Amino acid sequence: MKNLLLCALFLAALPTANQEIMKTRKLYKKLTQYCATLPEEFSRISAERRQKLEELGDYIAEKSQAGQALTFNVICTHNSRRSHIGQLWMLAAAAWYGIENVNAFSGGTEATAFNERAVAALKRAGFKIERLNAVTNATYQASYGSSFAPKAMFSKKYDDAVNPRKNFAAVMVCSEADASCPIVPGAEERFSLPYEDPKYFDNTASEKEKYDETCRLIGREIFYTMSYAKQKLVVEQEKNKATSVN
Repeated sequence: MKNLLLCALFLAALPTANQEIMKTRKLYKKLTQYCATLPEEFSRISAERRQKLEELGDYIAEKSQAGQALTFNVICTHNSRRSHIGQLWMLAAAAWYGIENVNAFSGGTEATAFNERAVAALKRAGFKIERLNAVTNATYQASYGSSFAPKAMFSKKYDDAVNPRKNFAAVMVCSEADASCPIVPGAEERFSLPYEDPKYFDNTASEKEKYDETCRLIGREIFYTMSYAKQKLVVEQEKNKATSVN
């Protein structure tokens, strides 16, 4: 009976949720068009993977419900590809679903450089990214909408001074970093969401395709996570409304 009530509340809340989402779609036009197709692919996510993503979604919903800021440090080995991709998708997905007070950082177990192939894939998705200097470990300015502050992005260790020191969630996006960092100092929660590294296709005929696939896969799964969290928040809001009326 309880589950049926929750389901009914969620279905009743969908129009309101959709209206809220529409109000928060302030992303760049090309990125908006790209993002609009990601929910259509949620069915591709396996049940096992959904369980992992929903654990992160529960964390997001709980913090948001409590009015607390959400801070993420997306971690991979070299902070060159997957972690930067995950960082930007965290920000874009939060904006898309109207989840406020979200900030995202990235880091590695060592510093290398923000890989130009990952930069190109993100630009093809609709992010605007500008290289600011010509050094080996270059700094880039990345943005996802004119109303959002741009992010300075470069390769760094996960505990770099620019990254959060406490009250953040560590999101491990490669198995090597996951194994190397069983404990991330300062993290209040740690989530393991490894992805295959597209670097193995560098300088091959499949390079562009594989980087685009990785960018889209990470985007799809982070969008699923934020969508799940948003749904939980809407249900909770409707429950509270129903309680106050009664």
